[in-house]
Amino acid sequence: MPDPARPVAPPAPAPRPAPLPAGGSPHAAPPAAAAAPAAVPAPAPLRYRRVMLKISGEALMGPQGYGLHPPTVQRIALEVKAVHELGAELCMVIGGGNIFRGLQGSAQGMERTTADYMGMLATVMNALAMQSALEGMGVFTRVISAIPMDQICEPYIRRRAVRHLEKGRVCIFAAGTGNPYFTTDTAATLRASEMACEAIFKGTKVDGVYDRDPARHPDARRYDRITYDEVLARDLKVMDASAIALARDNDLPIVVFALDEPGGFRGILRGEGRYTLVHGQGYTQAARPVL
Repeated sequence: MPDPARPVAPPAPAPRPAPLPAGGSPHAAPPAAAAAPAAVPAPAPLRYRRVMLKISGEALMGPQGYGLHPPTVQRIALEVKAVHELGAELCMVIGGGNIFRGLQGSAQGMERTTADYMGMLATVMNALAMQSALEGMGVFTRVISAIPMDQICEPYIRRRAVRHLEKGRVCIFAAGTGNPYFTTDTAATLRASEMACEAIFKGTKVDGVYDRDPARHPDARRYDRITYDEVLARDLKVMDASAIALARDNDLPIVVFALDEPGGFRGILRGEGRYTLVHGQGYTQAARPVL
């Protein structure tokens, strides 16, 4: 018998049944578990982490015959932004042929050194235009000039430029090498070597290197891969000879692709698209032409 000095606790109330869903019955099957979301494939890794993009000044002209075409500048800036969003570190060199070309001025009687310096100033104008387009899209950009112009851009200091890249800023190198008699192709190869870039991307009107001008010769053959020495021996118009020789001496591959192909720059970094790779002898023994 229970101790009369201690009160007996009342029995616990029975648990209430869970409410039934509207229109349900006590014998209905439980709701099925939600299907797990489909796994999203991981993006392909980047083939190059730090690259130099070299484009000509004429690429900024668009359909007009001179100067800057703002919609074209915006389109190229979008391509650069897409690559920047992948996490790649980007350097750029832009020619000045859409405004002034030193060799043409020299051919018309102007002193060559003066003409080349005028061409360097044209590259600064193009670099500022590209900087404006990129920063309008939220991409932090620095214009770095080989000729000091403190009011409009930074002077070239290698360690500072490397730091900009490490912070995720796009660096546009302007004014060539700062010396006459050197093209912007050579300037791009020099800066790419100094910045420890893994490749130079040369944006052109065609999707690679051909044995002849494909615009004039429909039967021209495109090369999938070709060596520096073969480019020089066959006088293929990829870049000028000084730039090719400098790239060869520093084992810096050159990727030639079509700048007008939407998403082409981004795709090549992920191992897609059509392009020509210019490389050293250790990569392959012979060029492989592709019909």
